Amino acid sequence: MGMGTRAMARIGGGFAATALAAFVAAPAWAQDLLGQPTPGGIDLQPAAAPLKHEAIFFHNVVLMPVITIITLLVLGLLIWIAIRYNKKANPVPAKWSHNTVIEVIWTVVPVLILVGISLFSFRLLFAYHDMPDPDLTVKVTGNQWNWAYEYPDQGVAEYISNMTPEDKAPAHLYRLAADEPMVVPVGKTVRLLVTASDVIHAVALPAFGLKTDAVPGRVNETWFNAEKTGIYYGQCSELCGVDHAFMPMQINVVTEAEFAAWVASKGGSMTKKADEAAAAAAAATAAAPAAVVDDAAASAAAAAAPAPTAAAPAAPAAAAAPVAPAAQ
Repeated sequence: MGMGTRAMARIGGGFAATALAAFVAAPAWAQDLLGQPTPGGIDLQPAAAPLKHEAIFFHNVVLMPVITIITLLVLGLLIWIAIRYNKKANPVPAKWSHNTVIEVIWTVVPVLILVGISLFSFRLLFAYHDMPDPDLTVKVTGNQWNWAYEYPDQGVAEYISNMTPEDKAPAHLYRLAADEPMVVPVGKTVRLLVTASDVIHAVALPAFGLKTDAVPGRVNETWFNAEKTGIYYGQCSELCGVDHAFMPMQINVVTEAEFAAWVASKGGSMTKKADEAAAAAAAATAAAPAAVVDDAAASAAAAAAPAPTAAAPAAPAAAAAPVAPAAQ
């Protein structure tokens, strides 16, 4: 083994050991917080919804190994070429211009890598696209510079959510906490209908793995299913003006009983659709007897009316009889 090869092996082994140690020690650097940023954290936020689990798998199991291997391979090649083919080690330059085998390899291998990544990528895209039947719909409207939430299924009218002022928010939650959070029940599929009233905004909820643009005049749809109760934070992630950094999103995930109580406090109803259907059915039932009575009355009136009779042509007959002459 030559000096250059030994040096390359030592350097490559050192890089590999450093990368492995960093990967193993990363969880100890910072204790990730659920639903909010972690100071000093280097990993993705812990998953709190199925879509985020899928995204973490794609990132950690598919992308990171491929990126790491390619990075180390390119770095190793650069070091090897710098050592093996420098002017001192290789005073006579090579005379060849190309190598067909190498060119085929560096064309086909990247294509195969991209095809492999695309298979997992489509799997993740389909998971976002194929939303289960929603249990709840929330309309989210981005404004400069706050959010508006509406619950059409429960009859909760639109309300505005602003950032909690600095003097009222905990220090670590400033520009994360909101005065009127979105409230959803745990373990339920929540459909978000996302739009904007002025400029383009974006709904970003890292713990749920969501990032959806809010575009004026367009309604984008996404979904999540929160696995744990708690408070989760997000942000507008589309530059939207001078106060873009002051558009936090707070999502309170609660039990079903707590959600029902919150809906009632907002003047809504958990059975709004059922109540509307029952009211419509009662109105239809009340209208049906009235229609029957009206039809019966009309039939009775028609039966009581005298039948029209034809007039006898007596006068013409009398006029046609001959008149006897008067006696003299």
